[in-house]
Amino acid sequence: MALPNPAPRDGQRPAQEGHRRTRPSSRGQVFQSWLNRPLWGQSVSRRTALLTLAGIGVAGAIAACGSVTTQSDTEVGGTAGAAAGETVELTLVSYAVTQAAYEEIIPQFVEQWKEDTGQEVVINQSYGGSGSQTRAVLDGLEADVVALALALDTQKLEEGGLIEPGWEQAAPNDAIVHKSVAVLVMRDGNPKNIQGWADLARPDVSVVTANPKTSGGARWNFMALWGQLSQTGVDEATALDYVTKVYQSVPALPRNAREATDVFYQRGQGDVLINYENEVLLAALNGQEQPYIIPDVNISIDNPVAIVDANVDKHGTREVAEAFVEFLFTSEAQRAFARVGFRPVDPGVAEEFADQYPDIETLFTVNDLGGWDAVQSKFFADGAEFDKIQSKIGQ
Repeated sequence: MALPNPAPRDGQRPAQEGHRRTRPSSRGQVFQSWLNRPLWGQSVSRRTALLTLAGIGVAGAIAACGSVTTQSDTEVGGTAGAAAGETVELTLVSYAVTQAAYEEIIPQFVEQWKEDTGQEVVINQSYGGSGSQTRAVLDGLEADVVALALALDTQKLEEGGLIEPGWEQAAPNDAIVHKSVAVLVMRDGNPKNIQGWADLARPDVSVVTANPKTSGGARWNFMALWGQLSQTGVDEATALDYVTKVYQSVPALPRNAREATDVFYQRGQGDVLINYENEVLLAALNGQEQPYIIPDVNISIDNPVAIVDANVDKHGTREVAEAFVEFLFTSEAQRAFARVGFRPVDPGVAEEFADQYPDIETLFTVNDLGGWDAVQSKFFADGAEFDKIQSKIGQ
């Protein structure tokens, strides 16, 4: 039996309710509407939104901005010793869906750095799944700056001795450079009438999500499922029963979010895909369409940025790396993130884009759930709650 939604708090309406938005008449109009006017009209609730957007198509890639320098350009003297007119090389390692934003941000930073210092800066870029990128850096990919999907991945680099403790305080906003929230993506026409979190536990609904043991992004999904109950006064036993029912309806557990997306779109499995607002908004830029809901009770998906201390010291690139990270928090960079689907952390920019990003009535964070260390230990360590759930349902 599906669990009912928790009782709404005073002044709240039930989280299941949503509003449907009229689909644009062409893919070009989707693109133009995103660039030129708010996605959210005055008649649409700022509480829960139901839109018609689409699946994801951003492939991991390695790209370079500007000319390429030799290794000796950065190893001999690096930024600290480079004079005006010389070239400095920096390597950014990030996760796939940030690429569209960085392709806009990086040329702006390169131009500003040239004006301020007289130096050319080349920023090499690597994009892929956040967990894969983390492993690549641990295995020797010499990133100067990492922008990963969750702090837990960045903490692994700290544990590996590449990032110094206290990296959260080394950048503005505790190093959180942009945000997102969880969404529920349905089949065209929403044939199962998915209206909110409670529907995911229905026996007739099949859910697609990745394995949180192997996917950092899937941990956001798990914590959204758990927290939407635990943060609204529901006891842990009920939350565990609900989450168990949801995973019992998952036909398979892909290794990462990209594979989960393929399972839903390419293989046609599942009635609903747990995804992220930034992913479906990025898909809108490509004219792809699929209905989705932003639940009223939601988790703030906070995405950090950090300097890889061991590598910037080796390369002599600390100065330019720190300047680049600081640039990511400027209004220019924050607008670039907002235009491709990320919720900006700059208050002024957030106000500019307020109509495109509806307010969430009950928005909780990982810190509200005890922080990543506690979450990892309680839910995802060997023998912890997720393993118990899998054992119970026989997956």
